[in-house]
Amino acid sequence: MYMLKNVLRNLSGRPATRLYPLEDREPFPAYRGRIHNVVEECIFCSSCARLCPTGAIAVDSRAGRWEYDPFLCVYCSVCVEKCPTKCLKQECTHRTASVGKFLVSRTGTPRVKKAKTEAGERKAAAAETGG
Repeated sequence: MYMLKNVLRNLSGRPATRLYPLEDREPFPAYRGRIHNVVEECIFCSSCARLCPTGAIAVDSRAGRWEYDPFLCVYCSVCVEKCPTKCLKQECTHRTASVGKFLVSRTGTPRVKKAKTEAGERKAAAAETGG
């Protein structure tokens, strides 16, 4: 009889927790949420990958590929703060619940080094003139 009072109160009352992921919670004002890369602005310098404490970011500058593992990320925002072009952004939203792991992959135009471009143009000009 001692526990009956508590059991009836718990059965008739509201739940003490949220029904995640069915009910979303509003993030805090300074919440550091999921990372998004605006790949059109990215120069693939790999500074975000070097500074990431967990190794959640991988950059292939030759192929113009940026990969991010949200399950390794600790949302420290070091990569966002140190990005020279400010193409990395942290959205103020939670990562949605998922059944399996996945990688976020972005592909863009790789950065072309100026010295290589000028050398290639010189070689092409020399080939056309025959010298």
